[in-house]
Amino acid sequence: MKKSLFAIAIILFFFQVSFAQVYKWIDEKGVTHFTDDSTQVPEKYQSKSEKIGTSEEKGEAKADVESIPKKREETYKDRMGRGEDYWKGQVEQWRARLNDLQHKLDALRAKYNGLTERFNASRNTAERGSLRGERDQVKNEMDTCKIEIEEARSMLEKRIPEEAELNKAKSEWIK
Repeated sequence: MKKSLFAIAIILFFFQVSFAQVYKWIDEKGVTHFTDDSTQVPEKYQSKSEKIGTSEEKGEAKADVESIPKKREETYKDRMGRGEDYWKGQVEQWRARLNDLQHKLDALRAKYNGLTERFNASRNTAERGSLRGERDQVKNEMDTCKIEIEEARSMLEKRIPEEAELNKAKSEWIK
């Protein structure tokens, strides 16, 4: 019974305070005081007291807030809370990686062809052995690069679209 009366008293207090003028002042000890009755503010603090929002002022503030154009509705996110920027970033990152790998493969092919020409033109056995080793190393780098290119293509063509579909991301985000 006491608890319910206490709860009702608190509700009534807050209801009453929400429509009352509130005054605030700070005493010489630095303690902040509040009251809804201006006669309760000691005389020496009345000049320093501060009025805190009235119900009318609150109504004006609400009107001001309502006059502000509403933000665009919350943007769509996938199941993991990721938006368009995440998905476009993933696609862009893998496209850039694929592009870099293709340029690297082209450079390695040109180097391999140059080594092959030098190997074929050489009559020196020691030089031919050195060029063969260098050419084999470039060939291994080319093979590794081809594997990485296939991985990047797989990410772009298969894995990212599958993950996007699984997480309910919009399909236009990964185009």
